[in-house]
Amino acid sequence: MPGHTPNGAFVTARIKRGWRTQEDFAEAYNATAGTSGSKARISVRQVRRWESGQTLWPNRDARQVLIRMFGMPLGHLGFVPPAGKAMARDAAADDEPGTEDHVLRRTFVGGALVAPLLDLAALDHLAAAARDAYRYADQDLVDHLRNALDDTARIDLLDGPHRAMPAALGILSAINGAARDAKPGIRQQLLGLGARAAELAAWLHRDAGSPHRTITYWHNQSKEWATFTSDGAMHAYVLLRQAQAMGRHDPARILALADAATSGPWVLPPRPRAEALQQKARGLAMTGAAEKQIERVLDEAHGSLDQAAEPCGAATCTGPLGDGYTRDRLMVQSGICWREAKRPDKAVAVFRAHLSGSVLGPRDHAHYSAFLAGALAEAGEPDEAADAALRALAVAAPPRYGQVITELHRTAEILFPHRDRPAVREFHERLMVTVSC
Repeated sequence: MPGHTPNGAFVTARIKRGWRTQEDFAEAYNATAGTSGSKARISVRQVRRWESGQTLWPNRDARQVLIRMFGMPLGHLGFVPPAGKAMARDAAADDEPGTEDHVLRRTFVGGALVAPLLDLAALDHLAAAARDAYRYADQDLVDHLRNALDDTARIDLLDGPHRAMPAALGILSAINGAARDAKPGIRQQLLGLGARAAELAAWLHRDAGSPHRTITYWHNQSKEWATFTSDGAMHAYVLLRQAQAMGRHDPARILALADAATSGPWVLPPRPRAEALQQKARGLAMTGAAEKQIERVLDEAHGSLDQAAEPCGAATCTGPLGDGYTRDRLMVQSGICWREAKRPDKAVAVFRAHLSGSVLGPRDHAHYSAFLAGALAEAGEPDEAADAALRALAVAAPPRYGQVITELHRTAEILFPHRDRPAVREFHERLMVTVSC
């Protein structure tokens, strides 16, 4: 704009950290502000003002959020503190020695998250690596970040994507910064860990209802880092996750992605291969394949699980790929396949046989219960469908499990003709309350 010097440093830093558009950045800013208890919300218009140079120095609340997001002083982002003693003191407080350590600690503690992700020694190590990656980015740092990523995934499981998102983005920022100047061996490990972290970020964005372009960005970042580390299995696994992220949009592409995951120039371990084959069966069902063809691919998935070794312990984000994919999960996902094949009666039978007594966690149980509710509605059982939907909603509403709630909206549409029935009416009312919160 005339009379203003564009803030190119801020634009560069924003894009480097994965916020490709001003809308993406405003969304991430507001999410970060929310987790830290700050009321400093912004609009896209404010982002434009910062990038155009109209605003040379953000207010105190905005400065605190920006420092937490980027992990660096405001001067490094192209902002210029104004003259004047009061404002100079504010600038000095933001940029004083030790602030970077504090910011990194805030990022990894996660503000309002359930528990700290790293202890103080680990955070000091991380801050040192941010200053001198070649010297301090070592095996201990990799281990600290691996533990933090596993903790972030557990936070998501317990409290939902909105709680886990700031920590996941902080971990990705730390990996990206440290890997750039780390020694080759450590760089390989950091990028391998980064591929897992980026895939988790894509999952979190999907469950939080972020735009599809944001989810795609993190999937592509994960594949890029998997390529750098020659991790073909991880590349294939991300293809599977991309197919899942499509939901019910573009069935032909869902099928193509799942097929590529199982037949490309890579070898998936037996458990994630079974999951990819199940996704392929779902794609076949969505594109109108014959039931025998769907059954044949599901049989392949079971055969793949037959070849899998027993997990050594609880599945983690950084452990063996797809280690949490079990026979129970394959069976309930088969119910989804049959529902897509327009066999709701068969889907209901599968869900009832394998969902009630499964070892799935609360979120996954709610997720598949939402599909059961939809199958019951399609099978002409509106009261049972509403009961199942209400149980799923009770679990999904507090942490805002986005994929569960999305599927429940689909169920609500199917049940709309039965809205005068008490159970259906109650479900619609509670779903509307959840949306308005």
